[in-house]
Amino acid sequence: MNAPTLARAPANPSMQTSRAARTRLVMAAAVGNALEFYDFTVYAFFALVIGKLFFPVHDPVGQLLLAVASFGVGFFTRPVGGLLIGMYADRAGRKKAMLLTLGLMALGTAMIAVAPTFAQAGLAAPVILVIARLIQGFSAGGEVGASTTLLLEQAPSNRRGFYASWQFASQGLSALAGALTGVALTATLTAAQLESWGWRVPFIIGTAIVPVGWWLRRTMEEAPRESVEARPKAPKLPLVAVLRDHRRAVLNGLGLTIGGTSAHFIIVFYLSIYGVKTLGLPNWTAMLSGCVSGAILFVVAPIGGYLSDRIGRNKLAQTTRILLMLAIWPAFALLNQSPTTGTLLAVVTALSIVHSLNVGPTGAMLGELFPREVRATGAAIVYSLGVAIFGGFAQFFVTSLIVITKSVMAPAWYVIGCGVLSVIAVMCMRERSRETLD
Repeated sequence: MNAPTLARAPANPSMQTSRAARTRLVMAAAVGNALEFYDFTVYAFFALVIGKLFFPVHDPVGQLLLAVASFGVGFFTRPVGGLLIGMYADRAGRKKAMLLTLGLMALGTAMIAVAPTFAQAGLAAPVILVIARLIQGFSAGGEVGASTTLLLEQAPSNRRGFYASWQFASQGLSALAGALTGVALTATLTAAQLESWGWRVPFIIGTAIVPVGWWLRRTMEEAPRESVEARPKAPKLPLVAVLRDHRRAVLNGLGLTIGGTSAHFIIVFYLSIYGVKTLGLPNWTAMLSGCVSGAILFVVAPIGGYLSDRIGRNKLAQTTRILLMLAIWPAFALLNQSPTTGTLLAVVTALSIVHSLNVGPTGAMLGELFPREVRATGAAIVYSLGVAIFGGFAQFFVTSLIVITKSVMAPAWYVIGCGVLSVIAVMCMRERSRETLD
């Protein structure tokens, strides 16, 4: 039996996407995306060890700042990757672009896995590390636009939010996998073993399992929703078309991305570092908080996508964003009043549930801002640029703010400020959940 199709879909059943093909497509996009973001996120969980091995300054705070700065360096190339690979996806197809991003991510991860430390290679060590991070950032920037638009375009018209939400759910799966790897390593290895060779294991695993994602994507069907003749062709310069014809969509997309990405990197990544460096909790507790937030994102983001198909994307996005803004300051205040493992996990759980519901409709909302011929380019630009500015350096900004202001509440104010921009953006967006895509 064929699943429901969007308006303008051909009447010929052979041109429609079967339920089985859609399921496989979701798996290929989600699993492949999870593999990519696993490689990208394990770096965050091992930032403390990497800072010590690659940036041998005497001040521990300086080591942390350099480590999270090198984490953020990868976000410099995200907009470039989003632009170039997004245009490639619009002109050559989503599938080819997704294979390209996976190959690039494998290269960057392999470089980190075998990179010499500062003690072994001197200044060449951080240089190699930064180059690898730049390659990973370029790949991740192009991944979101290609995979999200593919999921969106192949979804039934009344389930676009649910299908597109798997792009963000897979990021939760990658965070969970990275945190579990960290927990296993810190529980079984001594500190000396972890610094000697243990930190390389997650990156070796990431490189080794890339062929699985490659096979899934290589064999998936990029089934057209329309005949090739009827499908609008991408312009020769998609970027020019996006900036010329869709400026309002770009601004709205940036605002939407800013709120979600600031909360994501604070809740999923920074709280683990905050628990260790500011609250004085053991490393395994921080890793456990990463497991909790990743698992919740994986489970709850599709629920958010499903709800957005039923009650509307804008209403869900606005309600959950405001709720998160109201909850983030009391959450950090509670953490500092009662800096225990139980408090950290309770705060991470509560914030992650609200955040996951909020990002559930985001993938569909970004894709629905742009027409098909420039959709991958437009979505990739606004997402990668917003993430690069407000997500990649979120840990660096917040850590610096804590040092400068002497206030441990800086992360909460950062999320609130970005959230205000997101609320304004959604107010300016048209509700598209009841409309046909193209």
